[in-house]
Amino acid sequence: MVVPAVLLLLGALIAVVAPRLLARADWPDREPVLALWVWQCVVVAVLLCCALSMTLSAAAAWQEVRDHVFAVAPRGVVEAYAFGAAGAWAPAAAVVLACGGVWSAVMLVREILRARARRRRRRAELLARAPLLPGEEAGNDRLVVLESDRPDVWWLSGPSPRLVITTAALRRLKGRQLDAVLAHEQGHARARHDWLLHCSSALADGFPQVPVFAAFRDEMHRLVELAADDVASRRFGRLTTALALVGLNEDRGVFGPGPASGAQVSERVNRLLTPPARMTAARKLRLTALASLVPVIPVLVAFVPGLRALG
Repeated sequence: MVVPAVLLLLGALIAVVAPRLLARADWPDREPVLALWVWQCVVVAVLLCCALSMTLSAAAAWQEVRDHVFAVAPRGVVEAYAFGAAGAWAPAAAVVLACGGVWSAVMLVREILRARARRRRRRAELLARAPLLPGEEAGNDRLVVLESDRPDVWWLSGPSPRLVITTAALRRLKGRQLDAVLAHEQGHARARHDWLLHCSSALADGFPQVPVFAAFRDEMHRLVELAADDVASRRFGRLTTALALVGLNEDRGVFGPGPASGAQVSERVNRLLTPPARMTAARKLRLTALASLVPVIPVLVAFVPGLRALG
């Protein structure tokens, strides 16, 4: 009964090798949407390795679980997994992995609840700063303009999503620059980037000792911004989008000398002003297909003994 151990080793291998390969590659900044897909496939593969290893370990440890998992499988398939040869490690491995799965679900629920609380708080602040007029119904307006000396634009997701923009941003951004910023925020909303950020934060917070989850969270925060920048630049041009980013952030010290908390903004502006060569459609298709196969590998490993017994 070596399949659960092989799955765990495979998961560890993917978790170690894939982030290093992605960190050394030069194409993620050129193709952020593809990089988002690759990262999701890597994390799904790691989680699948753990889930399948837990299932087979539990089947080896307890007859009741085995009867449910292999309820419709021929007797030869069950015998091919050699559950009788499992040692005392099988129950412990199953319990540990099950606890990890429960903890992941708890962290995801906590992240969702926190996001809802933040959204409710921001909506309350928004209502306080922009109160409803007599006869106006809450949630009807998808665009809210706030009086503020700080240029800012953000998308407030939720059941009644809203795009919020300050008067300072309206004064500073002219014409197509304002359109580019709005397209950037709409790109986040259409791609549901908020769910990617929630899932990556839940995994990173729940398992801080696992580097692949921390890298997943950091890259999600970076790549979703690059992807939204590309949405805006395709419609309104790279120079216009870069000037809009500068206009929104130049008063925040992100372009000054020395370290700045908004260093990512400078990198985004430089990327827009000096666009890298895009990948060919054929290469993007190959990378997409290759990444899609990564989560399939754990499934194939788990089914190898059964497939051999059948064929």
